[in-house]
Amino acid sequence: MPAQVITVTSGKGGVGKTTAVANLAVALASNGSKVVCIDGDIGLRNLDVILGLENRIVYDIVDVIEGRCRLKQAMIRDKKLPELYLIPAAQTRDKNSVSPSDMNRLVKDLRNDYDFVLIDSPAGIERGFRNAIAAADRVLVITNPEVSAVRDADRVIGILEAEDKGPAALIINRLNPALVKKSDMLSADDVLDLLAVELIGIVPEDENVIISSNRGAPVAHDPKSKAGQAFRNIARRLKGEKVPFLDLDSSGSLWERLQRLAGRK
Repeated sequence: MPAQVITVTSGKGGVGKTTAVANLAVALASNGSKVVCIDGDIGLRNLDVILGLENRIVYDIVDVIEGRCRLKQAMIRDKKLPELYLIPAAQTRDKNSVSPSDMNRLVKDLRNDYDFVLIDSPAGIERGFRNAIAAADRVLVITNPEVSAVRDADRVIGILEAEDKGPAALIINRLNPALVKKSDMLSADDVLDLLAVELIGIVPEDENVIISSNRGAPVAHDPKSKAGQAFRNIARRLKGEKVPFLDLDSSGSLWERLQRLAGRK
């Protein structure tokens, strides 16, 4: 089977998109899939740092596109997972160095050798976003439960539908049940009422995510982390499994709502 090509995007920056790509890649590769990540954020690469591969970069995506190296030469194998690879972004070029047709050609060369191609899109709706969605079979939109992030996510979802790249699926990141209870944060229900798209995952607030990202060891490696478990569950859903949502609130009230959301479109 050819690879499933999944772009992870967001309207607002800083919502955890690159961290999500790294963790989903780790979760998929840990579960037996062959995975390649493409950092589509030309000029501002970070995926290599979160994966702990920044010291291994020799060539990047622009080198491949401009013919300075072969595709395989730019692919960096993960230190822990032999079936996980990264194609890094160029740090000294701008987003105009890559076109949507370039991305389509690159992904075409990868499709038959991998199970998943994950593309990390830059935030926003400009050229880098258009590049990142060009070859996508599926797009995941990630948002925090904040009004500004949800508003920007809504804009992105509308563009995806207009470009025939929808329907998007949604990841709600950094949900804090204690703040939801105090009405200091939007609930998952609130976000879904505003965006009206399929929910594929909810990742709870977890300080270990920042710690693990700084160490270059994504939290999906950590069996004790709830955020890590949430990413592993999303990866299983991407493979077609039906996986219940995590119990993020011991009182059961939020848990009951999440169970209802699991079947919601």
